[in-house]
Amino acid sequence: MIRMVERAPLMNLEELVEKYKYFLRYYRDEEGEPLYSSEMARLIEEQRRSLSVNWYHIYNFGPDFREIAEDIVIHPTLHIMAGSSALRELVMELIPSLTEDMRIYAEGDFHLRFYNVPTKTPFRDLTKVSIGRLIEVEGIITRVSDVYDKLVRASFVCNNCGRIEEVEVLGERLRALERCPECGAPMKLDHEMSRFMRWRSVRVQERPEDLPPGMMPEHIDGILTDDIVDDVKPGDRVRITAIVRIKPSRREEGKEGLIYKRYLEIVHVEVPNRVYEKLEITPEDEREILRLAERRDLEDLIVRSIAPSVFGWNEVKRAIAYALFGGSTKILADGSKVRGEINVLLVGDPGVAKSQLLKYTAQLAPRGLYTTGKGSTAAGLTAAVVRDSATGGWTLEAGALVLADMGVACIDEFDKMSEDDRRSIHEAMEQQTISIAKAGIVATLNARTTIIAAANPKKGKYDDFVTVAENINLPPTVLSRFDLVFIMKDRPRVEADSMVADHILMTRMGRNPEARPPIDPTLLKKYIAYARQNIDPVLTDEAAEKIKNYYVEVRKRGVREGEEEILQDFIAITPRQLEALIRLSEARARMHLRREVTAEDAEMAINLMEVTLRGAAYDIVSGYFDITGWMTGTSFPEVKRREVVFQIIKQLAEESEDGMVDRDVVVRISAERLNLRGKEYVIEEILRRLNEDGLIIFPPGGKIKLI
Repeated sequence: MIRMVERAPLMNLEELVEKYKYFLRYYRDEEGEPLYSSEMARLIEEQRRSLSVNWYHIYNFGPDFREIAEDIVIHPTLHIMAGSSALRELVMELIPSLTEDMRIYAEGDFHLRFYNVPTKTPFRDLTKVSIGRLIEVEGIITRVSDVYDKLVRASFVCNNCGRIEEVEVLGERLRALERCPECGAPMKLDHEMSRFMRWRSVRVQERPEDLPPGMMPEHIDGILTDDIVDDVKPGDRVRITAIVRIKPSRREEGKEGLIYKRYLEIVHVEVPNRVYEKLEITPEDEREILRLAERRDLEDLIVRSIAPSVFGWNEVKRAIAYALFGGSTKILADGSKVRGEINVLLVGDPGVAKSQLLKYTAQLAPRGLYTTGKGSTAAGLTAAVVRDSATGGWTLEAGALVLADMGVACIDEFDKMSEDDRRSIHEAMEQQTISIAKAGIVATLNARTTIIAAANPKKGKYDDFVTVAENINLPPTVLSRFDLVFIMKDRPRVEADSMVADHILMTRMGRNPEARPPIDPTLLKKYIAYARQNIDPVLTDEAAEKIKNYYVEVRKRGVREGEEEILQDFIAITPRQLEALIRLSEARARMHLRREVTAEDAEMAINLMEVTLRGAAYDIVSGYFDITGWMTGTSFPEVKRREVVFQIIKQLAEESEDGMVDRDVVVRISAERLNLRGKEYVIEEILRRLNEDGLIIFPPGGKIKLI
């Protein structure tokens, strides 16, 4: 344990410069190679200006340097100045000759950037850190401003005698020289002779997995300067080394107030490559994971471990489990990308536990985020360009799908998303990127996110006589990008209702063993992370053949030979569902830690797809699958039925003297024409919808009239 105690600096600037020059020259790695000498040579070759130095390399360099390392954390500004000066002097020694390019390069600022410091600080403890300390914190970049030029060395020129005075800018304000010290004449700032540095503000937010239960994420602003301003973008998960600074939160009438806010002066920023590095999987964890994978009832255990307090909905939970594991992302020979993430939509009546399933899933995912369709910020679900109150410029702010990159976004009230989100959600769900071109900001953000969403029917209850797209307030173009859609209906059934009531009551009384997950949530989270990190299953010939046969067979279901044209050519399934079947099969193989997708995996994926088709793509009147209602918003046979009924009304109205026809006659003739005798309620439903669409009215006396 390294303890840092407040004290005066160990050495002055000149002494520290010599110490850092010695360290950079003579530090050797484990193989005895001069590490930082080699790094400086590469620095010059690539014309970079920053050298990253591991704090522990200084700490372990020798007894004298151990004290220097401890002093870095307490007085970081002094050490950064000394280290950067040492770096500059050594670079100038190493430059072979000052060509024009090298001269311009050498005139720039050089930076020694410390990282891997021992003062790793939880996000919520940032307010407890002493001002001016060097710390390390992890978070998510949620907002990025434009790049500005910040004045770092001001050159003032006398209007009278031409004297030039240079002033180093320290802090946030410039102390201007108003009068020439030689002749007393006014002086003005000369921008061409002054030195500027690139400057960008960012907002760093607490990671979802670090949030205490029930708490909102905290955030802090940070400042990037010079050559690291382009190192991050919204949605990046970052490990930041920074100096904790403080500034007045606002100024009134030219006076500084009493309220101050903290911000981070970022010294070093790293975007870790490992997606699940937060989860530390020990050798013991790995042994437990491998033992679990060998169990025959593994899948059942995982399904029962998802929201066990919610009774039933096992197929929905199975789909969520597959989505948590996900399929394999592929880059095809032509360079196009096929996503591996599985998107699941739950459409259902109020009170069927949709929100509960989503919240539990967000907690269970190694990287999970729960939000609502409206979103909690201006960025909503995707991204937005918002005004920066500090600079007055525009900043790019990441939404929920960007923040959940490489993880799971659980989105409740998905049908309530904003119009901006509706326009950009298509790209996010299929291409897994979000493109922004607003207010001069052009950017493409990653949104490689599994989406598990819930939506409510527009009329409160799900209507079986209309398509899933017409039941919810979602465009078919968005709906079609979900791999699985589950219709969760609340229908009275005495036996099932009794079981649900018993489950809820026993759970509340603490006497329901089924309410406890068979697999500990922490272990299951690690299991999912381990599978996604280490298993990349490949489709076998047997699995591919099974998926192909199913696809062709279901396509055949849409052709009804010998029927009238109005009831032919249902579209039962499309290539999008074929891709979904591949992803689901890969996810199941990954769940079992298998590197090959078996025929059994394909069979289970097919079973889930059948559940989806029976709910979201089933024409209740004809008894056939028809996916056009899911994919396009309007069912093909339904359109044909409405067209037939409308033409019958039109024909009878033309034959009538007053333009009105008997409603009973229309129902009878339509039922005969459509072969729906005994299902006259279907015709009544069509008449109701024609009336809602403003095509017909119902005058008194059981009549129908065209408008």
